[in-house]
Amino acid sequence: MTYFISDVHGEYCLFFRLLDKIKFSPADRLYVLGDMIDKGTESVRLLNAVSSMTDASCIIGNHEYDFLKYYRAVMRETHDGFDEVLNRLQAYFPSDTARLTWEILDWMDRLPHFVCSKGFVGVHAGVPLFPDGTLKPLEKSPIEDFVYDRNFKNPKTLVNDDRTVLFGHTPTCYFNGTGEIILYPRRNGKGYSRVHLDTGVALTGLLGCFCLETGECLYERKEEI
Repeated sequence: MTYFISDVHGEYCLFFRLLDKIKFSPADRLYVLGDMIDKGTESVRLLNAVSSMTDASCIIGNHEYDFLKYYRAVMRETHDGFDEVLNRLQAYFPSDTARLTWEILDWMDRLPHFVCSKGFVGVHAGVPLFPDGTLKPLEKSPIEDFVYDRNFKNPKTLVNDDRTVLFGHTPTCYFNGTGEIILYPRRNGKGYSRVHLDTGVALTGLLGCFCLETGECLYERKEEI
C-alpha cells in the first residue's frame, strides 16, 4: 500500500504508533510531505528515524526550508569553525539537541520539493496552477510555491489533472473543526482531485495518514493535548 502523511511536527512516538496501527510493512511505501520538525519535542529524533527508513520518501516543508535558511545564515556569520556552527544549530532544537548531526543536516539539505508518480503529486503546501487548473511545470517552479502556498486551502481551488494532489501545510481543523483529513472528490466521482493531510497535531492531538489505493484515512491520537 502507498501511504501519505504530512506535518508530523516532532511527534516521534505518535508517528510510530500510527505506523503500528496501519501495520506498515516493508511491502508498503510511505511519503512524508514535509514539516517533520518544530512544535513537538522530538524533531531531530524523528528526522533520524525517517531518514533511515528505506521504505519512506520525504520532501521539504516550510519549517525545514526556514531552518535551512537559518543554517546557511549561521554558516555565513560564524568564523569559529564547524563545531560552533553545529552548536548553534543544535540550540535550534532545545529539547532534542544532541541528536542533530552533520549527516542529518546534509540529508535535510537534499530533500526534494515535490514527489510525483503516475497517479499522484505530493507537495507540502500546494502546486503552481494555470488559470484553468492545470499544473505548471513542477521542475521549473520556485521552491516557495511548494512550501508556502495557501491557495490549496480554499475548497474551491480547481485542480485539472488526472493525478491526485496530496498536500498539508494548513491545519484542516480550521475548516472542519476536527482535524480529520479532507478529501475532495473528482466531479466525475472517480477518486480524489485533492487530499488535504495536515491534521494540525499541535492543536488537535490527531495525526492521520491516507492510503492511496483504498482511499482510507487512518488516525492516531495523543493521549493528552
